[in-house]
Amino acid sequence: MDPKELPTSIIKRIPIRLNFNDNYYFDTYQGVPKGGYTQIIEKMLTDIEVKLNTDYLNDKDNWNKVAKKVLYTGPIDAFFNYQFGDLDYRTTNFEHEVLHTEDYQGNAIVNYTSFNVPYTRIIEHKHFDWVNTSHTLITKEYPKEWKRGLTPLYPINNKTNTEIYSKYKELANNTTNVLFGGRLADYRYYDMHQVIAAALHAWEKENKI
Repeated sequence: MDPKELPTSIIKRIPIRLNFNDNYYFDTYQGVPKGGYTQIIEKMLTDIEVKLNTDYLNDKDNWNKVAKKVLYTGPIDAFFNYQFGDLDYRTTNFEHEVLHTEDYQGNAIVNYTSFNVPYTRIIEHKHFDWVNTSHTLITKEYPKEWKRGLTPLYPINNKTNTEIYSKYKELANNTTNVLFGGRLADYRYYDMHQVIAAALHAWEKENKI
């Protein structure tokens, strides 16, 4: 998109520095959990039945009867059958490569901001949780315009979408037994620490703490 079409909230997420600090965030502590997020999710799902390849929206009335409360983290416009129109997203194509070198770029993530480079960043996974191998796996991320059938990743919080979302939000507030949360249901860009904070806040609100 032309930068003039973007809301100022996106620009505010981009740090500007006049030094050689190459960290993206200003937070005092930065990192990922030891062993990655997979082991956290595995522990959270211990002794909980998990159904795969199941589309909740295809039979949501019956699924809503299974529990007292349903936490919905999918696209909020899809939940309400797109009755106010589609919300816009950006999505990404991921291309993975195994390279026969111990270390490709020396960092977990390197961003590419040049208009002439087709990918926005390269991720080298071993730098998140280092392993000694003679090869490395990298992933290149190519931005792509979203349409139904693709995975929505980044909400586009411009004026038009914000107005559409506010209508869905009103419906969500009046939907009993369903809680809405996460990037897609809240139609909001979240970093991981913000996701965790929002989840804790939702739990406290639900339990009136």
